[in-house]
Amino acid sequence: MYPVVFEIFGFPISSFGVMLALAFLTGTWLTAKRLAEMGIDPEAATTMLIYAMAGGIGGSKLYFAVDMWLRGELPFAEALFSRAGITFYGGLLGAIGLVVIGTKIHRIPTGPFFNAVCLAGAIGQALGRFGCFLVGDDYGRPTDSVLGIAFPQGAPPTNEPVHPTMLYEMVWLFALTAFLWRRRTHSPLLWGEYLVLAAVGRFAVEFLRVNPRVAFGLSEAQLIAVALAVVGGASWLWARRSPAPATA
Repeated sequence: MYPVVFEIFGFPISSFGVMLALAFLTGTWLTAKRLAEMGIDPEAATTMLIYAMAGGIGGSKLYFAVDMWLRGELPFAEALFSRAGITFYGGLLGAIGLVVIGTKIHRIPTGPFFNAVCLAGAIGQALGRFGCFLVGDDYGRPTDSVLGIAFPQGAPPTNEPVHPTMLYEMVWLFALTAFLWRRRTHSPLLWGEYLVLAAVGRFAVEFLRVNPRVAFGLSEAQLIAVALAVVGGASWLWARRSPAPATA
């Protein structure tokens, strides 16, 4: 574990923060490469990075603050301004919303852009999950298997071996990135495939995590995963049956 990489004037720079920055930069590069292939100005990737970062970080913090407030665990303001709380689904929804607005402002075709940026979503999330591993966050249930890892400096700390679920999800997401790259010129709706397969991975991993079950024996993250998979799958089917390319 390397929760803190270095300090600047006494301010700690976390390994998760470094991986988050790397995720955005890598995602921007990959998006630009795909946009160029599609005949769209690759500079759009750099422009949209600002929207994705603001929406992703803002959405994740807002989701965390509302969730903690509704559960009665933290006051809304305290949760909102705490250093914790970079939640994936909140970040995903926030980034999607702000990027849609950004594409309209800068006259970038929204559909094609999302088909390009979903590659960044997969690899960016994979790098983010490795950041979670480095700080010992989002681990799973105790296990006596050879895969078990203790996180004595984790968040929260544990000396008992647990499932490193962040690594399980990371492997799935790197594989998803490779799959989407191979499908990029064949899929009727690439971002639909991303939503479905990213949701499948998260749904499965949640069974090994300790998040509370809220309905039907499923966690909140699993319910959101089901909703995103339905949206992605339905959109993919519609695009496949549509006589015109679903990229506008």
